[in-house]
Amino acid sequence: MEFSSALAGYAELVNASLREETALDNGIVSEAMRYSLLSGGKRTRACLTLAVCDMLGGDMQSAVLAADAIEMLHCYSLIHDDLPCMDNDDYRRGQLSCHRKYGEATAMLAGDALLTLSFRTLSKIRDAEVSRKCTELLSSAAGFEGMILGQELDLRGVDEDAEISAQLDRINENKTGKMITVSLLMGAVCSGISSGKTYDALEKYGRGTGLVFQIVDDVLDVTSSLEELGKKTGSDEANSKRTYCSVYGAEGAMRRAEEITSESLKALDGIDNSGFLEWYANDLLHRSR
Repeated sequence: MEFSSALAGYAELVNASLREETALDNGIVSEAMRYSLLSGGKRTRACLTLAVCDMLGGDMQSAVLAADAIEMLHCYSLIHDDLPCMDNDDYRRGQLSCHRKYGEATAMLAGDALLTLSFRTLSKIRDAEVSRKCTELLSSAAGFEGMILGQELDLRGVDEDAEISAQLDRINENKTGKMITVSLLMGAVCSGISSGKTYDALEKYGRGTGLVFQIVDDVLDVTSSLEELGKKTGSDEANSKRTYCSVYGAEGAMRRAEEITSESLKALDGIDNSGFLEWYANDLLHRSR
């Protein structure tokens, strides 16, 4: 099986569904929503949801809705993350960030609208228990005990008198890792699995993969360009922000990413048809954008 083709197929499925879910055009906020949501992006989290559901023989119709929801929520977080009160970034996915295109107030509302829409989308899942469980998982991963906590810690910065690497791990396990992990877990829930060895293995794989995602992102911030990444690079160093690169150096950070990837792959031992997840972990390690 050509896994890159499978990834493209999953992304195409999600993109078509996202266009349908956001087809209503009733003003500037809905336009700004679509501008950011439909501007491209790798659909990493959505594709992981679909891949896990596919791997486990689950209900793909439910998984597409779950995948839509996580992409909407992820996009809301990017819109807010780019605002002047946060990271103040001018570009996202190769185009002007939402607030640079539409203004801060509209961008704030567009993010809020996508967040709200993500949970309405989960309510469309036909199986009430699957809908409830996905809502519980996503709200926990994205809320004050997950992604928002990670953003809070990131804004606060690290304590130079404490172990910096452990603080970075805590920031990124929450800010990035929990959204990667919940993508996998919702795919399992859409397959009737919400506990047990497979569920626990996916959770462990997700935690490791989420850290690797951020480590590689930090490396690319110092080794790549705006044209390659579609967003401003070098901002972490310019802002004297502590990252995995500033702690380990680019080569050392990548060695740590390789070690974590190896442990993540071990978590998949005993899971049938896990080839896509194995391929994805290795592809993530060597990504260039």
